[in-house]
Amino acid sequence: MRKASITNLPQMDYSGVEALNTISSNLIFAGRDLKKIVITSCVAGEGKSYLTMHIAQNLAQRGNRVILVDADLRRSFTIRHYGLETTGDWHGLAHFLAGYDELDDVIYSTNYENLYFIPTGRDVANPVQLLDSDHFNEMLDTLSDHFTYVIIDAPPVGLVIDAAEIAKACDGAVLIIEYNKTRRRDIIEAHKQITNAGCPVLGCVINKVTFDSLSAKKYYNRSYYSHYNNNYYYRKDSDKKTTSSKKDKAR
Repeated sequence: MRKASITNLPQMDYSGVEALNTISSNLIFAGRDLKKIVITSCVAGEGKSYLTMHIAQNLAQRGNRVILVDADLRRSFTIRHYGLETTGDWHGLAHFLAGYDELDDVIYSTNYENLYFIPTGRDVANPVQLLDSDHFNEMLDTLSDHFTYVIIDAPPVGLVIDAAEIAKACDGAVLIIEYNKTRRRDIIEAHKQITNAGCPVLGCVINKVTFDSLSAKKYYNRSYYSHYNNNYYYRKDSDKKTTSSKKDKAR
């Protein structure tokens, strides 16, 4: 097994972390048989790889043994975007599927505890022949025997057929959708392709949402946590007189 370091994983703000915790919890509660999960999107630029990396890291942080497989053999940016570093040349999925390397030779441990990684290794002009094979299916089965979760970062399902081929060998799929941009018909078509491959869609993650766009801002800032700043909320049960609220003081 080789070693790699992730040096540039962007940090999320509070709301992003809470949303990520919810996503990871939902995946865990989906069932123990759900181990091989493919994450895809309708089109490029929806933040799929960014969320995939964070979901894998969040699951690993909870004590699960997680391996992230970069299966975007046509155009992967994972190594460059997240500053992955290793000694020597990268060997990855393409090398294994083509028969040049053994599986152990393309698995990298990372500087995040419990998180492992299989890079693409190299770009492939026509990866369908590699992905639509018993060799790929057997690889995912082997990984699922040794890891709690196998997270597969797939290309956008609306652009190439690769994601649907990958979905055939997976237990479930998550669809990343950019808020207020992805078209409804593209979402329906992506859902259709994945389910036709025999893989259930576990749910959709709406990405790139600002609190100004939704009423959640009011929920967090005014309703749920507002009592921490109100004087009337702090009182002793033994006191007959309670501290007046701001509203009472104004009268």
